[in-house]
Amino acid sequence: MPDLVVSDGSDTPAVALGPTALVLGAFSAVGAWVPALVFVTLPWALMAGALAVTFGAWGVHHARRGAGRLWTAVAGTALGAIGCAGTITLLWALGG
Repeated sequence: MPDLVVSDGSDTPAVALGPTALVLGAFSAVGAWVPALVFVTLPWALMAGALAVTFGAWGVHHARRGAGRLWTAVAGTALGAIGCAGTITLLWALGG
């Protein structure tokens, strides 16, 4: 029977939640607040912002339990919220 390998918390999928949220949040924030990119990235900025908030909150949960980095999850959540709020504000201002 093979020996069981115990995870040390650095090789779980939860480690990727913070960086994923950070990348999605940065895309959402740039897509929502840079005027030259707004109309090109509008639908993806809203989805990326919502996913960044979701993955970031999930990443914060796992980082507090020892898997992953807390700062990337928090930064991704904040950028996702900024981008999502910017996109929703823009759509609301345009009457959509």
